[in-house]
Amino acid sequence: MARKDKHVSETPATAWLRARGIAFTEHPYDYVEHGGTAESARQLGVDEHAVVKTLVMRNERDDPLIVLMHGDRQVSTKSLARAIGAKSVEPCPPEVAQRHSGYQVGGTSPFGLRKAMPVYVEQSVLALPRIHINGGRRGYLVGIDPAVLKAALGALPVSCAI
Repeated sequence: MARKDKHVSETPATAWLRARGIAFTEHPYDYVEHGGTAESARQLGVDEHAVVKTLVMRNERDDPLIVLMHGDRQVSTKSLARAIGAKSVEPCPPEVAQRHSGYQVGGTSPFGLRKAMPVYVEQSVLALPRIHINGGRRGYLVGIDPAVLKAALGALPVSCAI
């Protein structure tokens, strides 16, 4: 069951959002190993399509990048590569993703990253009225206006959902 009363300490993501005056709501839940967005959506009573996962990927030159995708969709790496002008794109292994982002896998947020990386967002995410996205730790999502992804992160819209 979602924990409404649990205090969540500041994360690099929430500090980043606060420093920019970006409004967000906090949504802690009980993290379940390999539960993914289906589990967080179930616990929080929200549509999994509006739960956005943060994926750390890399191109053929081993350059890291972030992809923001609907929780109930997958990334077509071929479509993504074509959209960003790369020869290929693949997910980073967990330890590499953690080193680039500064976040533990399962708690990766696009806000307050350790290393600056290009951010791409599935374009249909931007049409949602509100999204839930990781707030910088396992078991913790923040609710924000998806316009923040483009305005504050500079996320570039792509069409790569399958």
